[in-house]
Amino acid sequence: MTTKGTIRTGIGGWTFDPWNETFYPADLAKTRQLAYAASKLTSIEVNGTFYRSQSPATYAKWASAVPTGFVFSLKAPRFAVNRKVLSEAGESIERFVGSGIVELGDHLGPILWQFAATKSFDANDFSGFLKLLPKSADGVALRHVVEPRHSSFNVPQFVDLCKESGVAIVCADSDAYPQIADVTADFAYLRLQRGDAAIDTCYPADALDHWAARLQTFAAGGEPGDLKKASPERLPAAQPRDVFAYFIRSGKPRAPHGAMALTARL
Repeated sequence: MTTKGTIRTGIGGWTFDPWNETFYPADLAKTRQLAYAASKLTSIEVNGTFYRSQSPATYAKWASAVPTGFVFSLKAPRFAVNRKVLSEAGESIERFVGSGIVELGDHLGPILWQFAATKSFDANDFSGFLKLLPKSADGVALRHVVEPRHSSFNVPQFVDLCKESGVAIVCADSDAYPQIADVTADFAYLRLQRGDAAIDTCYPADALDHWAARLQTFAAGGEPGDLKKASPERLPAAQPRDVFAYFIRSGKPRAPHGAMALTARL
């Protein structure tokens, strides 16, 4: 019997010039960078899908370059999330979901809907937005996660709406954005944004130890007691869940090493 979900750690994208010095072998062709990164990590959060559409052939190519068990999370397009009224995003959402993402097959992970830092919480509008998120595409089940970056989302009503829709909330480790560690879906999604390029493993060893323990708690069905919740009284179902953790933004030159160091602790 499974007692915990699968924990995957990774980075944002796989093309970043400093990684040519800190991560990729000197003689590695750029066309082989994805395959190399996927051999060292277990997931990648794709940022490029936020800025431009990809073709079905591109998604199929990405899938062919990575090993069994590797998963991509896709950042949903800005046209769907950078708008005054989120509940009017239906056409953009449909276009993205129908753009060929299912070509990733078993490598398709959560879809990340990241809101602008200036976007405040409007319960009616946000509820309408959640209803637009499809449960599947061409027979493939979809998992959704939202990342609010405005403090007004840090309220129990936001958590309730996500729980009702089975949509996860990003747990951010950030100096700039609120931390909302409430579990509202059958997976947990974390974005670790306090890295330091001067540290070989992006995060200090003791911080990695703590995050490894927290990820294991999430995977086993619990919630770490030292993270901030918007609805402290609500407890998640005590069941195994998958966990995705990405080293993002700060300390990015060392992000791959942070992900590998965290995996080693798991």
